[in-house]
Amino acid sequence: MVLSRADAAALDAADPLPDVRRRFVVGDPALIYLDGNSLGRLPAATPARLAALVEGEWGERLIRSWNEGWLDAPGRVGDLIAPLVGAAAGQVAVADSTTVNLYKLAGAALAATDRTVIVTDRGNFPTDRYVFDGLAEVRLVDSVDDVPAAIGADTALVSLSHVDYRSGAIADMAAINTAAHAAGALVLWDLSHSAGAIPVDLDGTRTDLAVGCTYKYLNGGPGAPAFLYVRRGLQGELVPPIQGWFGQRDQFAMGPAFDPVDGIERFLSGTPNIVGLAGVEEGVGVLAAAGIAALRTKSVAQTTMLIDLADAWLAELGFGVESPRDADRRGSHVALTHPDGRRISRALTELAAVIVDFRQPDVIRFGVTPAYTTFVEIWDALDRLRELVRSGAHETLPDPTDRVT
Repeated sequence: MVLSRADAAALDAADPLPDVRRRFVVGDPALIYLDGNSLGRLPAATPARLAALVEGEWGERLIRSWNEGWLDAPGRVGDLIAPLVGAAAGQVAVADSTTVNLYKLAGAALAATDRTVIVTDRGNFPTDRYVFDGLAEVRLVDSVDDVPAAIGADTALVSLSHVDYRSGAIADMAAINTAAHAAGALVLWDLSHSAGAIPVDLDGTRTDLAVGCTYKYLNGGPGAPAFLYVRRGLQGELVPPIQGWFGQRDQFAMGPAFDPVDGIERFLSGTPNIVGLAGVEEGVGVLAAAGIAALRTKSVAQTTMLIDLADAWLAELGFGVESPRDADRRGSHVALTHPDGRRISRALTELAAVIVDFRQPDVIRFGVTPAYTTFVEIWDALDRLRELVRSGAHETLPDPTDRVT
């Protein structure tokens, strides 16, 4: 258990990944940023990369740049992401948003069967549930643990978040896949809080489909294009419901009918966001160089330390720990609960220079991003939180009305 700041500093001194933090922009060293689970920091190489793209590739090369790397960007960047999610090359592409990709893959899965039900849990990320409500009959369960029993002969698709966006709990991907496949259903995973944070084994667990965003742990930038995964054996069988020209076999023949390519590119639709793809490529490149195993080892140590400090310092102040205490079942953010959580979250930012985020009804999320979060930052953040609530300083703020929490 780490309860002294000197212990935290010693862990930073022994960190095998110190050079990774230096590859990110840390503008204000006094500001503690623990919200990388919502928006990752800016990689130091990204501004120059984007400037070169805008000034050179667009400004000078103009339309010629499509044949000089732009056309291949969705698959090239997808192949860079693939090892981080346990996928072989040719099964990941970067395009559109997570929501659009979820719609495309769920729609394709439903169109391939006469089954009519999607199984998911009530706590799944809202956009996922909204998409499913617009596509099919949705069977909701109270917990991920209840999913296998809810799968039946009418189930076309099982879709869950691999890491719960509120608690940080990790679902058992292999067990869920096995249960779904035994009933003849496909599985679609949302990796938005997994990719770049914890090891994922899509190929090894025989996952069918997956989506994920790139602006959290992958550090692609606000609104950066998302990624999708389609198992190689399904790529020729599924037809996306959004049939666009970037998925067409002979794209510039401008033919009268949709004739999809055989590979992952058939799940592309409209013209890709080239500027966004460049940002993703830089962010993912940093993590690929560090290695997901090393990042996970550090994340486990840091989230464990955070929970230990919360137990020692914050329980008496009304805080609880919602995240799993078993590190094998916990992602890279820790959820602390408090009845006045929203105001405390705002006070941390405005009065204590600690950026976290809040989720209804009472969860304060502390995003640990091992690529750039230090042990001392975690210690200082919990210490500032303790002093803030102990002093009652948060009570001086009005109830928050900000839309982004």
